[in-house]
Amino acid sequence: MLPRKSFAHLPTIIEHLPRLTKTLGGPDLYIKRDDQTGLATGGNKTRKLEYLIGQALAEGSDLVLTTGAAQSNHCRQTAAAAARCGLGCTLVLVEPRPEIPTANLFLDNLLGADLIWTEKSNRDEILHQAYQKAVQKGRKPFLIPYGGSNPVGAYAYFAAVEEMLGQLSDDLPDWIVFASSSGGTQAGLVAGAQYHQLDIKILGISVDETEEVLTTCVSSLASEISHQYGNKVDISPEKILVSDKYLGDGYGVINENDREAIRLFAELEGILLDPVYTGRAGAGLIDLIRTGVFKKNEKILFWHTGGITTLFANKYLGEI
Repeated sequence: MLPRKSFAHLPTIIEHLPRLTKTLGGPDLYIKRDDQTGLATGGNKTRKLEYLIGQALAEGSDLVLTTGAAQSNHCRQTAAAAARCGLGCTLVLVEPRPEIPTANLFLDNLLGADLIWTEKSNRDEILHQAYQKAVQKGRKPFLIPYGGSNPVGAYAYFAAVEEMLGQLSDDLPDWIVFASSSGGTQAGLVAGAQYHQLDIKILGISVDETEEVLTTCVSSLASEISHQYGNKVDISPEKILVSDKYLGDGYGVINENDREAIRLFAELEGILLDPVYTGRAGAGLIDLIRTGVFKKNEKILFWHTGGITTLFANKYLGEI
């Protein structure tokens, strides 16, 4: 049994989206609200951090370190988890540094995290330097990978599959759709579905990586999870479903399709998506319905991974 520190609000609810379903002309749309996991506005990383922080505490650590973009949801939730558990927190954030901290960055400061700024090319090097400096100062640091995407973090979504089964029993979706980036959430879902022998297509809408890169990453991590916690099978890249059709001009660059998805979810269902992850996944979902990839008689579960605080970042205010 993996060490775990429980602070997520689980199980997250599953809701029907009747107005969005009607507007798009089917299929039947549902949403799993991992934007409501409860830790500093919540998100999918909170599930992962229950196990990552659990491991840190089990090892006697007094400091956690991780890295991400200036508006990283993962970093914000890591800072919140550290504060909740009485741990120090150091975040290595990628430039450019905004003049006024807003959204996730504002919350990083409020939650008491120490921030180190660097270029993306030096990110991992600076993170390991910060780790070594903490050791030299007599601290007991614990390193959390980018996105919390290692077998321990991704196990949270292996376990989340069982949670979903308890909620939907025999009325399972044909597809699960969500934003995919560092691969941990998708790897856990894939390994969990394989373990429970579910006939569900698990589609990650990439927000930054190519299909080739992400399928390779997810298959490797899903196989690790299966060998450590499941039924010890290899999961090949060919079994991983990823779409990189919605990358647009790149990570964090909002486009009109993203804007439309954010507006439709808000105006029709009162649900907020973010400009980087769930907005892009929502745009992919809508396009796949309109182009007939998802059939009218199918049931789709959109797994909301959170990130709504990014709506209030300076770079997006007035753009949505």
